[in-house]
Amino acid sequence: MYLLYLLVWKIIGLLPEKLAYQVAYQVSDLIFRRNSRRVQRLRSNYKRVLPELSEDDLSKLTKAGMRSYLRYWFDTFRLNKWSKERIISTTEVIRENLLRDPISAKQGCIIALPHAGNWDHAAAYFCSTGIYLTAVVEKLKPEAIFKKFLEYRKSIGIEPISHKEKTIPLLTQRLNEGKLVALVADRDMSRNGIEVDFLGAIAKMPSGPAILAITTGAPLITAYIRYTDKGIVVIFDKTIMIADTGSKDEKIRAVTQSMADNFAKHIKESPVDWHMLQRIWIDEEK
Repeated sequence: MYLLYLLVWKIIGLLPEKLAYQVAYQVSDLIFRRNSRRVQRLRSNYKRVLPELSEDDLSKLTKAGMRSYLRYWFDTFRLNKWSKERIISTTEVIRENLLRDPISAKQGCIIALPHAGNWDHAAAYFCSTGIYLTAVVEKLKPEAIFKKFLEYRKSIGIEPISHKEKTIPLLTQRLNEGKLVALVADRDMSRNGIEVDFLGAIAKMPSGPAILAITTGAPLITAYIRYTDKGIVVIFDKTIMIADTGSKDEKIRAVTQSMADNFAKHIKESPVDWHMLQRIWIDEEK
């Protein structure tokens, strides 16, 4: 499995770019036609986002969503071959000051984002412009593939840490040093998630971003990443200000709900680049 994975990674990296993405779309269309459980899950998630869609339009959106998902993987396989100039020129950022101002002031900054667009491309952009970051990454199996991804993200300039580790103390330290922390936060991978109203139903999202913001005072902003013809656009938004009143649990819930509201707004605007192929709402079967 590992050797096959490395072979695919190498072949995709060597293919001419136009051919590589033709292959990506052919593979994504094949996966879509096979209608695996993950494709079915993507379709049902899109149905939650846009319940008014006809079955035909929902099918078209799901097919396009799978193409966007495969584009993410093919970009990932090729990104470390891109020049710094290409990474920067293919990235547009809206309200970039929400990140750069607190980093310049040595306050630290927390970015929470959903599985949308290409977050590795966005990270490479900020690393290429002098802002390095720490990110929590999901531990993959087998171990050899996980280590390969760690090496890849380190080559971009990311400090990756496994979600299996005790992340809060290390992330707190990085924020107190005035650094950037990025957390993919639209799906809870622990048993301590916060229930939020998300696109009309109850989902669980991680409490980590809110806890870090409350305990360190670093600003928490959200990012939504969409694909464009030439690359990506990163959209930053503020979350609610943390009130002085209320218990810590109440503050965590309020901030997490604000984060979820920001995600929901942009997902409804551009669902095709939201790559959520897993269960997210608690009223659904596994």
